[in-house]
Amino acid sequence: MSASTMSLKLLIDSKHSKVVYAEAGKDFVDFLVDLLALPLCTVIQLVTKPAMTGCIANLYGSLEKLDESYLQPNQNKDSILNPTITTQITNPSFLLPNTKKPIKPKTPKLYYCPRHPGFVSDIQNSVCSQCRSSPTFGPSNFSQEVKFAGTNDSTSTDTATSDRGGYVKGLVTYTVTDDLSVSPMSMVSVGGLLNKFNIKDFGVLKEKVVEFGIDEGIELLKASLSSKDALTAVFLLKDRDGAPVSN
Repeated sequence: MSASTMSLKLLIDSKHSKVVYAEAGKDFVDFLVDLLALPLCTVIQLVTKPAMTGCIANLYGSLEKLDESYLQPNQNKDSILNPTITTQITNPSFLLPNTKKPIKPKTPKLYYCPRHPGFVSDIQNSVCSQCRSSPTFGPSNFSQEVKFAGTNDSTSTDTATSDRGGYVKGLVTYTVTDDLSVSPMSMVSVGGLLNKFNIKDFGVLKEKVVEFGIDEGIELLKASLSSKDALTAVFLLKDRDGAPVSN
């Protein structure tokens, strides 16, 4: 299984071809919370305009066609249509395969004087003021580039993927219902769901393990905007004619 894929265990009401709930771990719940952090224009890009419900996609399309001469001098279309995501996305490569990602700021270049290494300048070969003011030494320049200590990538990655990263705690199983309501899994919560759906014959319940990757993530985003049965729409109604996928 690739790093951009996770497993979900679905409990399905086979009589009504409906997902009752999914047993999910931290990664899937973090993904759901990530959806709330997406700018609207990014959502439109991911869902694609023809699949959008309502007319917000028409607004997006009209701005795409609008000549930039009509915009204020301090505005540009790209910053609106392709916004930089300023809030933390726990795993942007999983959800956002085709959107503009934040640009990592470049490390500034600084230069030091070989005779006075404690003094630096951001202008290469500029004259060192300490040397110029000293009669003992002739003028010297800020000629040596400062070397910055590298960050430990493995440490930062471990922190991001550890229990401290993301939004919710790990080592916990969560219940995600068909309408994407999330709660810690317990016998009480499961019993409440079975009562809610009036399931008395446990024989109609089937378990199914599915893989959840980039394609399913986009489909779930679409379904979350237009359906109260998002998990069913993604995992049981994939066929164009709406027929449930066989177990």
